[in-house]
Amino acid sequence: MNLEIAQSTPTAASIAKLVQAHYGLGEVVESEFLRRSFNQVYRLGFASGRRAVARLCAERPRGGPNMLFESAALQHWAQAGCPVSRCLPTADGEVAIHVSLPEGSRALMLFEYLDGEFTGDSADDIEAFAHGLAALHVAGESYQGPASSYHLDLDYLLLRPLQGLLHASTMTAELRPQFERLGQRLHSDVLALGELSRVLCHGDAHGSNNFIVRGAQEQHEAVFFDFDEAGPGYLAYELAVYPWSLHPRTPDGVLSDKATGQWRNFISAYREARPVADADLAAIARFMAVRQIWLLGECAGRVSVWGSQTIPTDYLRRQVTMLRKWETLELPL
Repeated sequence: MNLEIAQSTPTAASIAKLVQAHYGLGEVVESEFLRRSFNQVYRLGFASGRRAVARLCAERPRGGPNMLFESAALQHWAQAGCPVSRCLPTADGEVAIHVSLPEGSRALMLFEYLDGEFTGDSADDIEAFAHGLAALHVAGESYQGPASSYHLDLDYLLLRPLQGLLHASTMTAELRPQFERLGQRLHSDVLALGELSRVLCHGDAHGSNNFIVRGAQEQHEAVFFDFDEAGPGYLAYELAVYPWSLHPRTPDGVLSDKATGQWRNFISAYREARPVADADLAAIARFMAVRQIWLLGECAGRVSVWGSQTIPTDYLRRQVTMLRKWETLELPL
């Protein structure tokens, strides 16, 4: 009997062999499997002393990886002086190779290796993160490369993930209309805010997709990686990802004094570097709820890989309670 495979996990050694064969970077002498999340990520070390990060891309509820756009956008940002992890081309000048696996063909991309530590709690770290994100948005205004396959609009971030969630195996007849109404109200609330600003988004800027590095004069600088979610979209959504990561995602969760201070440091530093319109500021709290529904939809779309207990029914019930409270959530400025 032939078994169907949802998603296999190649070893780091096998990824090293593929990269050595298809990239003109010499012998791979070290390899390590770093993490399995939406994609699978590996660290590679070459005989020359160079290091790189390989990403084995996975199909998502949205569709396939956004490779041509991502590679071109990273090159644009780097040329504009933004420190990012660029895509490394294959020996044939392509942005990826395609790997035959039991579940089908998957793209493997290679990126520059970055050193540093994740954004910490200090004001210096948070300000560097916010200034770096603002610099990405400023530089993104002049991007003229290949179009993105995805736009971080309400269809992509809210409506489609909500539909995926509503059809999850752990969704119940009782909860389904409650999520539907929550999604409808959230959609209407965002539209009622009027015209909102759009930028070229990182898409997942929660402080752990960048490192903070310290220069010779101890100045702090953010260097960014993991642009799998990048694309044109709402500025308010981009700015909502950080406070979303700080806020307890539980029904009785309240932003702590520490987290409130971190959020204030972040938004103040961002506005120092780049102005934010009042309508966009007002929309950030609503987009925190959008982000949570997006995540629930991602989990629902990956049940075949992660399992249904990623979003058990009791968890979904608590999410309804939390999202109702978030309808009146306000962020201090």
